[in-house]
Formats: sequence, structure tokens, C-alpha cells
Amino acid sequence: MDLIKTLNERYMKPELPEMNVGDTVRVLVKVKEGSRERTQAYEGVIIARKHGSINETITVRRISYGVGCEKVFPVHSPSIESVTVIRKGKVRRAKLYYLRDRVGKKAKVKERL
Repeated sequence: MDLIKTLNERYMKPELPEMNVGDTVRVLVKVKEGSRERTQAYEGVIIARKHGSINETITVRRISYGVGCEKVFPVHSPSIESVTVIRKGKVRRAKLYYLRDRVGKKAKVKERL
């Protein structure tokens, strides 16, 4: 058990911001294209957080060109460069899957001040 704990502590990212479900975040992902590597931003609302410690993932949803798009990011992955919180959301649920059925202003999350 101690070996697993030490491995988890070694590979976890200590500099992650405080983020919750409903927050709007910008995730910077390292993308490899051939021999080149670049950073790509993905901005959207966190609709789910799953697992814990080293296995933690967040599901980020955004609307691009009128189509809903979701990506699941492993938070402690080496391909994730950084996660920044843009807006804090005011929600009362742990999972926001109901946003999938909503379009336009109804799909917005109120801001927590």
C-alpha cells in the first residue's frame, strides 16, 4: 500500500486550482502533430467530476458552432498543461447532465459571486 501511495503522490499535480462542477474552465492540452508539439485550449463548463486522487477526471462541455461537444480530461495527466478557472458557477447538483438537453440561454449556469 505504501508503494501505491508514494507513486500517487509523485505523479499528482500540486498546482491545480480549486474547481467544482458548474465552473467555466480553460484547459490547455499538449497536442502532438508529427514531430511538432503545440498547446491547444479547450474552454467550457465542468459538468462532472469523477473518481479521486490520481484517477480524477473532469468532463468539460462547450457549444461550438451550435453543436454540443464534451471531452473527458484526466486532471493529473502529463498531457494537461494547466487548468484555469474563468467563472465560478452556482449549482446545486453534483452532475450537470441536464445541460445536454438545453440550448441557448437555458444552457447557462449562474455565476457565484
